[in-house]
Amino acid sequence: MKTYQETVEWMFQQLPMYQRVGAQAFKKDLGRTLALAKHLKNPERKFKSIHVAGTNGKGSSSHMLASVLREAGYKVGLYTSPHLKDFRERIKINGKVISQEEVVRFVDENQNFLQEHQLSFFEMTVGMAFNYFAKQQVDIAVVEVGMGGRLDSTNIITPEIAIITNIGLDHTAFLGNSLAEIASEKAGIIKKEVPVVIGEKQKETEAVFRRKAEEVGAEIIFASELKFPKYYTDLKGEYQKKNLKAVLASVKLMKQKGWEISEEAVINGLNNVKLHTGLQGRWDVLREKPKIICDTAHNAEGLKLVMNQLKKEKFQHLHIVLGVVNDKDLSKILPLFPQEAKYYFCKPDVPRGLAAEELQKEAQQFELAGRTYGSVKEALFAAEEEALDEDLIFVGGSNFIVAEVI
Repeated sequence: MKTYQETVEWMFQQLPMYQRVGAQAFKKDLGRTLALAKHLKNPERKFKSIHVAGTNGKGSSSHMLASVLREAGYKVGLYTSPHLKDFRERIKINGKVISQEEVVRFVDENQNFLQEHQLSFFEMTVGMAFNYFAKQQVDIAVVEVGMGGRLDSTNIITPEIAIITNIGLDHTAFLGNSLAEIASEKAGIIKKEVPVVIGEKQKETEAVFRRKAEEVGAEIIFASELKFPKYYTDLKGEYQKKNLKAVLASVKLMKQKGWEISEEAVINGLNNVKLHTGLQGRWDVLREKPKIICDTAHNAEGLKLVMNQLKKEKFQHLHIVLGVVNDKDLSKILPLFPQEAKYYFCKPDVPRGLAAEELQKEAQQFELAGRTYGSVKEALFAAEEEALDEDLIFVGGSNFIVAEVI
């Protein structure tokens, strides 16, 4: 019997984890996931679900929905990725992470099958989550897509409703080079007669979604066109307003399908997302003097929103602790960063991390100046040493950078 640590290490070492190594971990079909589901006696058919895809906002939206449904009195599974600190953040029921014993037991009982069929880290994790939700008899699970949609391992569920938050140019190596191409991958979660909520109406993608919905007889709703009364959430990023609309449109659909969700559950659920789900790293204020804010935004669309919000903050000087992974198109993201800030370049502690010196060199072309540091912790420490109480320190560029400071 392995320990929890050994079990998770073993999982990481199986077919590589996309998060750490990138391209070679991406699998081109659902065959192995379906084989695993069959081996586990199809747990995905034993609970109701909501499926959430999109380039940005799918994680926040999934957590908001889980919080609202929990307030409404349901037993709610939540499957998300990536994790920041501990693998178990990916699999929760009513905000509580799966136990270490449960992770060990699942791998122990299925190890021969997992090895024989060469399941990737992500495929195994999806199997583990669905198996756990079925066993624990959740009323509903909110399931976030890993990447894309059509070929994502999560796409073996037939949900109550599907949500696609928005489409941006991320993971183009796998999903296509235009918004329309990426949209058609994400549209792969739209299923026969399952209503779909589209978070943002974008001229490049609208036709793709409408066509797919029509093909399978699915009702389609563009949330950005709906009017809702003002709701508040404890997730402080201004970009959450966009996610909020898709969540509210989804709640409305769920009520039409007979789910009992009171107005009070919506209000309390949205106000207590962090408490109910443990979500971290979305416009997270880590301390006040100097103010330190971290955010996991890491593609152009997400960073644009975060940088706009940064401009509205009051501070004397701005310090930015920045690190990225090596498959990011820096010419798209570096121009979004303010030139007047002082930069602390660092490399996230994963194989895919881009060397701090390389990032510094690229950043100079966009007139972003600063020094390089041996680790994220050193970079943050240097920023804290230099910052005055009235200054602001922003930490970001990648999930991994945020994971190392939280």
